[in-house]
Amino acid sequence: MTDTLPYAEVIGDPIAHSKSPLIHNFWLRALNIEAEYRKTHVTSEGLAAYFLQRRADPDWLGCNVTIPHKIAVMDYTDDPGGVRSRIGAMNTIASETGGPLIGTNTDAGGFLQPLLRDQWRGQSAVLVGAGGAARAVLFALGSLGVPDISIMVRDIAKGQALLDRAGVKGRVIGIDDAVPAADLLVNSTSLGMVGQPRFEPDLSPLPDDATVYDIVYAPLETGLLKAARGRGLRTLDGLEMLIGQAALAFDIFFDAQAPRDLDEELRARLLAAA
Repeated sequence: MTDTLPYAEVIGDPIAHSKSPLIHNFWLRALNIEAEYRKTHVTSEGLAAYFLQRRADPDWLGCNVTIPHKIAVMDYTDDPGGVRSRIGAMNTIASETGGPLIGTNTDAGGFLQPLLRDQWRGQSAVLVGAGGAARAVLFALGSLGVPDISIMVRDIAKGQALLDRAGVKGRVIGIDDAVPAADLLVNSTSLGMVGQPRFEPDLSPLPDDATVYDIVYAPLETGLLKAARGRGLRTLDGLEMLIGQAALAFDIFFDAQAPRDLDEELRARLLAAA
């Protein structure tokens, strides 16, 4: 027996910007669940020690994973769902008492939620980035059957490897190249995040009915989204995917469905905390 609450957390480097604790703790209070959700700074060099320590903690329910660990954490988890081969990145790790750490990916489902809600039916997409989040987004786009996908990256070889791994047909272009005409543009990188370089490409090639989706949420109004709104394009901000993936992880950690009927109040709190 312990006198502390069971808890889950989010790990990353950096981690101070994370809004995940606000989201999960809001839901925990709403459902009167006696547990908590934290954020913990973990460097790449400290991952092994982190998991060794947490596995010995009976109150630890698991963790979400953010930049830059979504690929590296796969070395420390079991993978009954085949996430390694299907997506190639994990963002949610559950602790089975006395058993293995189970890794999965809720980013893909969280990314898809607003597109499915809006009944998006585009035929082409541009994905910016080739990191852990990009792997989940590419998997999600593939599940929608998007036939025309372009990847914009600094490292062309890395972008091609991402396409090859996912088994998706597409093309790879440089991040400074012109944005292709597409129905959807997704920024899956940290570009535009507080403390990171801006990402404000020329959006004029996009059609007037295109959607621009930026998964960055600190700040919420990125330069990319501001430019898209200036063109009158449909936009989806980082809170869409953040809340969506968090709801899937919440069920895994706390064995309860997130009260999504409170999304409007939650979003207001997130904006107030920005």
